[in-house]
Amino acid sequence: MKRIRGVICQVAGPTVVAGGMRGIRMNATASVGREHLLGEVIKIDGELATIQVYEDTAGISLGEEVLSTGKPLTVELGPGLLAGVFDGIQRPLEALTEKNPIFIEKGVHPKPLSRSRLWKFEPRVEKGERVSGGDIVGVVQETAKVEHRIMVPLGIEGIVEEVRSGEFRVDEHVVTLDNGKTIHLMQEWSVREPRTHNGKHKLGKPFLTGQRVFDTLFPLAEGGVAIVPGGFGTGKTVVQHTMARYARSDIIVYVGCGERGNEMAEVLQEFPKLTDPESGLPLSFRTVLIVNTSNMPVAAREASIYTGITIAEYYRDMGYTVSLMADSTSRWAEAMREISSRLEELPGEEGFPPYLSTRLGSFYERAGRVEVTGRPEREGSITVISAVSPPGGDFSEPVTQASLRVAGVLWALDRDLAYSRHFPAVSWSRSYSLYMDGVGHWLSENVSQEWMPMRERIMVILQKEGEVKDIARLVGVESLQDRDRILLEVGEVIREVFLRQSIFNEHDVSATLEKQFLMMKCIIAYYNSAMEALGRGVFLERVLEDPVRVRLLNMQNIPRDEFSGWAGELIAAIETAFSSEEVA
Repeated sequence: MKRIRGVICQVAGPTVVAGGMRGIRMNATASVGREHLLGEVIKIDGELATIQVYEDTAGISLGEEVLSTGKPLTVELGPGLLAGVFDGIQRPLEALTEKNPIFIEKGVHPKPLSRSRLWKFEPRVEKGERVSGGDIVGVVQETAKVEHRIMVPLGIEGIVEEVRSGEFRVDEHVVTLDNGKTIHLMQEWSVREPRTHNGKHKLGKPFLTGQRVFDTLFPLAEGGVAIVPGGFGTGKTVVQHTMARYARSDIIVYVGCGERGNEMAEVLQEFPKLTDPESGLPLSFRTVLIVNTSNMPVAAREASIYTGITIAEYYRDMGYTVSLMADSTSRWAEAMREISSRLEELPGEEGFPPYLSTRLGSFYERAGRVEVTGRPEREGSITVISAVSPPGGDFSEPVTQASLRVAGVLWALDRDLAYSRHFPAVSWSRSYSLYMDGVGHWLSENVSQEWMPMRERIMVILQKEGEVKDIARLVGVESLQDRDRILLEVGEVIREVFLRQSIFNEHDVSATLEKQFLMMKCIIAYYNSAMEALGRGVFLERVLEDPVRVRLLNMQNIPRDEFSGWAGELIAAIETAFSSEEVA
C-alpha cells in the first residue's frame, strides 16, 4: 500500500488540511500530527487533502506530519466481537478505560480484538480440499450461545496444504493454502464497502418481536427495514431496548450513534445484567455494542453506523439472523451535515447535504435475506430497525422523509400515547407495513388461515372507534347508539389489552404468535357475540356487565403455558353468554 507523507497547513476544528499529499486516495485513513490521531480523507484538491479527524484536534500545530496508512477505514472481524463494547471506529472501550478511566486519551488505538486471548479452533476442512471466499474452514465457540464460523476471506482461494487445530490467538493462522496464503481466525473489511453475497431472497418470513402491535398489525419481515420516528420522550430508545432483548434474532448489533450520554450510559450498565429469555444466558452473549454520544467527534459518530452494519454483515455471512438497532439515524445524518458544511458543499433542504437520500438508501440497502457466498450453502439475514428523531416530532423533515422512501415499515410513535403511559406508543393510524402480503401468507400457512381476516377486523374496529369517539366528543357517550357503545368498548379492549404491553408483567412483556392469535380470537368472538345479542334485543347494560368482559380484560395476566386452554374456555363462555338473555 502506498504511504504518503505531508504536513499540516490548516486546522479548522476537527478538520485539518495537509499539503504534499499528491496521490492520496479518497477515504484513505491517516495518522495526523505528533499524537498520531486517526483521520479519514474526505476531500482532495491537487496536493491538498482535507482530513476529518476522529479525535479532538486541540493542540495540533501547523507543520506537523501527516502519514497516510494507504487503506480505508477497516474493522477487525473475528472471535471476541460478541459481548464487546466499541466506539464508532471500533476502539474497545474496556481497553481505553484501562488507559484513563474518565476520559478517552488522544492517539490511543488499542487493537479491537484481543491479541492475548486464546480460542479453541476446530477445523471443518481437510488437507487437499479446495476452498474459496466464504467457505467455512472451522469453528470457534465464541460464547456459550454462539458458534463463530471461521470463513475464508473473500477474494482468496486455493487448495488446503495445512490445517491446524488447537488454541490460537486471532492473529495466528489456522489454514495454509498451496499458493502460500494463510487464513487466520480474524479478517479485516472496509466499513464503507458492502460484503458480497450470491443474491437476495424475497422477504416473507416475519421478524418476531414479541410485541403485538408490531407482529400483528404492522409486521416486519426478516431482512427488512423498519424506521421508528418520534419526538422527544415518545419511547424510541425503549423500543430499541425491547427489540434487542425479545426479538427472535441470533445476533444483535446495537449502534448508539450520537444519542445523549445518559442513555448510552444506561445501555452500558443494563445490558450486561439482562438475560436472554430464550436461552437464559446473558444477553451480551449475542450482542455487540457500538456507542457514540453527541459530544464525541463528529467523524466517529458518522463512521459508527458503517462499523455496525459491517459487523452485522460478517455474522450474516456465517448464516445467522442478525438485527441491527440504530439509535438514532438522525444523529448520523446530522454528522454528515456538519462534514458537508465544512467542505463548503451546496446544502440541500434544512442544510443537509443533497446526497442525504442516496447515503441513507445505500445504508438500508445492506439489509436483506441473502444467499451467502461459500460452502456449505446457507442463508443469512440482516434486519435493520432504525430510530429517527425528527425535531418537534415533525415527520416532514428530510431524514424521516428520506428514510420513508426506502423503509418497508413505519412504526410511528405518538406523543399523546407516550404521555398516557401507553407502550409501545405506536400510532395505529399513521403506521404501516409494506411486507403485509408476504408476511400474511407465511402467518396464514404457519399459524392460522384466520389470522389475516381477524387482523383486518381489528384494524376496522380501531378505525371506526376513532370516528365514533369524534362524534362522542360532540354529543356525549350516552347519546350514542348501543352498537356504537359496544364498538367503543371493544376498541378500548384492543387498545388497552391487546396493543398495550407492560415490561413489568412477566406474562405480558413478550407474546408468542399463538398467544397473539388467541387474543385476537377472543376479542373478535366477544365483539360478534355482543353485536348479535344487541340484534336480538338484549339490554346494553347486561352485555357490558357480563363476567366474560372482565375475563377479557384480564388476558394480559394469563401465563403463556396456560393461555391456550384458558382462551378456549373463554371463547366457549362468550358464545353462550347472551344466548338465553331476556330481550328488551
